Amino acid sequence: MNDSAPATDQSLRDPAVATAGAPPAASDQTLLSTLFDLSREVTSVLEFDELLQNIPQLIARLSNFTVFSVYLLDDRRQELRIAYAVGYPEGAARTVRLTPGQGVVGTAVAERRPIIIDDVDLDARYVPVVPGVRSELVVPLRHKGAVLGALNLLSDKPAAFTTRDEAMLHQFAAHVAQALVNARLFASEREYGETLETLAEIGRELTSILDLDALLTRVAHLVKRLIDYRTFGLALLNAETGTLEMKIAISYGDAKALAPVKLGEGLVGYAALHKETVVVPDVAKDPRYIDAVADVRSEMVVPLLLKDRCIGVFDLESPELDAFSKKHVELLTLLAAQAAVAIENARLYEALRNNEVRLEKEVRFAQRVQMALLPKELPAKLRGVDVAWHFDPARELGGDLYDFLSPEPNTLIVSVGDVSGKGVPAALYSAFAGELVRGRTYRRRLAPDRGRPAAVLTSMNRILHERQLEEYYCTLCYAEFDLRKHLLTISNSGLPYPIRCSRDGCEQLKLPGMPLGSFGTSTYDEHSFELVSGDIYVFCTDGIYETFNAAGEEFGATRVIEVVASQRDLPAKDIVAAIFGAMASFRGDAPHTDDQTAVVVKIAGLKAAASDNTAKA
Repeated sequence: MNDSAPATDQSLRDPAVATAGAPPAASDQTLLSTLFDLSREVTSVLEFDELLQNIPQLIARLSNFTVFSVYLLDDRRQELRIAYAVGYPEGAARTVRLTPGQGVVGTAVAERRPIIIDDVDLDARYVPVVPGVRSELVVPLRHKGAVLGALNLLSDKPAAFTTRDEAMLHQFAAHVAQALVNARLFASEREYGETLETLAEIGRELTSILDLDALLTRVAHLVKRLIDYRTFGLALLNAETGTLEMKIAISYGDAKALAPVKLGEGLVGYAALHKETVVVPDVAKDPRYIDAVADVRSEMVVPLLLKDRCIGVFDLESPELDAFSKKHVELLTLLAAQAAVAIENARLYEALRNNEVRLEKEVRFAQRVQMALLPKELPAKLRGVDVAWHFDPARELGGDLYDFLSPEPNTLIVSVGDVSGKGVPAALYSAFAGELVRGRTYRRRLAPDRGRPAAVLTSMNRILHERQLEEYYCTLCYAEFDLRKHLLTISNSGLPYPIRCSRDGCEQLKLPGMPLGSFGTSTYDEHSFELVSGDIYVFCTDGIYETFNAAGEEFGATRVIEVVASQRDLPAKDIVAAIFGAMASFRGDAPHTDDQTAVVVKIAGLKAAASDNTAKA
């Protein structure tokens, strides 16, 4: 193979290209010391390109050469390509391709041994690329039994390389191979970090686009930032017709029009139906493949999943065999998840925009549903407790939640929560959180340990975190009133500290805790208090404490405590009314900016027998 332009003798002997003169004679001890220093130097470089540039400079201290190149093996294509070269004619290094076993370099790689050629003109294996070369030394780069490539030294003098050169380069090549592995790992980690940053940036950009057509076009461009595709398609599922309609189809940079594909048909339909990624190295060997684009050899289809629902697919095709790797699957799966949410958001926004009147009616109906889901009265047959509450959302729908449950006789569970944000999303999140409270409370009948307040919050936190709704979280206080044992057990996850008003005075109970859904591994503490007749417990969301007047002053916990202390002899409903009345008077004409919920629990008429049991406990 002689596909390079002729090189002049000057290019071989230019001091900038070739090393000047042979290294001076040195003892074996000196060479070993030099080899040790060079090995340390080469393994200290982590930048891949810098490492390649340093290799010939370091080798020049061991052996004389005129032309140098580093060949690296592409495992997937089984090709040897020049990664870095010194002394090659311009453009020649970029075009050289060898297979293992081809040429002297390929033979050294295939046989995994160094090769010295004293006269390349007499060796049939030699593939001329650089004119004027007379001798050659090739040393394979081996690491843990695998061959990464080879070091190729060429000289314009015959028999320029000795067995000592071979031995020294063989030792040095082992360190070069390790350095290449380290540099690749470093580059891979850096690339992974940059990819995650790119995905985060893409995610932020996608969520900001609410026009569906603009979003789909943008997705096609963003995919190219992660994978340099030849053919790309984005199909969305039409649930009414059961077909995948190709919204974006780009082949070699040109837009194409493709017919819809029935769900289950072809690789695209199969991936959508089974909600799984499909990677086909050779489409000619897969009977599911539908030949719609010319010269396609391999294909990857990634479903766009929204929870357990497929809304469409990404379809990438390539004219090369086995073009898509595991890394491509991972990247496109992450992007598909972001795109699925963004597409769904854009669809919802479009529906909201086009059906404003209908949606207003639905929001009003949703408000009725939310209020219907909230309790209207206490569980039946509860004695010894007076409970009152009030919920005032800032908008039609609110993010506050509360519930009163009695999983066993003489037990009252009070839960009060606040979801970040407001409106429809917060209401949906709070409805889900409320259902988790009820489900985890009543399962204590089968698994009592899992029904403890701290266990309930820990379980809820894990489930909410798994939903990956990072912009939303929930603060919730879970209180178990055991009216038989006269015992209150509370666990809190970031709700403002509840207030206890007893014979000793009124104060906030300092019960810290991380909001639910913020961190998947968060755990929660429990605190127990003796129940005494006449004691009052007040649970408020932050909308009450953080009410501001026109002067920017905050209502605050101190004012709530003063109201409760002054009204402690009244029934629970009057205490709640007093809290909201004082707050409204304080706010005046300032806007109502946050959901407000207050629950008052007043202990009354506890039986003496239950008190005795508590004393014994």
